[in-house]
Amino acid sequence: MAEEQNNPEFGAEAAAAEGQQGGQFQLQKLYLKDSSFEVPHAPQVYQEPAGQLELKLNIQQKAEVLAENQYEVTLTITVTAVLGEKTIYLCEVHQSGIFLIDGFPEAQRNAVINILCPTTLYPYARAQITQLVAAGGFPPVVLQPISFDQIYAQRLQQQQQEAAQSA
Repeated sequence: MAEEQNNPEFGAEAAAAEGQQGGQFQLQKLYLKDSSFEVPHAPQVYQEPAGQLELKLNIQQKAEVLAENQYEVTLTITVTAVLGEKTIYLCEVHQSGIFLIDGFPEAQRNAVINILCPTTLYPYARAQITQLVAAGGFPPVVLQPISFDQIYAQRLQQQQQEAAQSA
């Protein structure tokens, strides 16, 4: 344990997690809020010749204030597999967490909610999707890592452009 405390990288990571302003970020509860898996054309879809499925991925995020400095963040991931015009399966997972986010200026708090929270939730949602698809009788889906900081930066840029156009 003493080695971890003296390791400069460990200290840098801890400082980054707490923020330069002395902010605090803590996952208080992690849970699967909702999940569904549908095969609209079962059992016929299993009897048809296999083809190359096109996977469509939709990611949404919702943050709700529960109490002072306490937020519920829900990451919703929907995977739709289609073959031609036919939906083969639809898998949706709502992975949630309750986070303590305290001591950050507003801009940093928004970044924590939109980057760090979904980054924390994503691996759990991804694992649920893999399990549901495999349980549905299809080859497991392996979702690639996602850069939530890049998504957040694009969203901020889009908001700035919309504000400039309306001004």
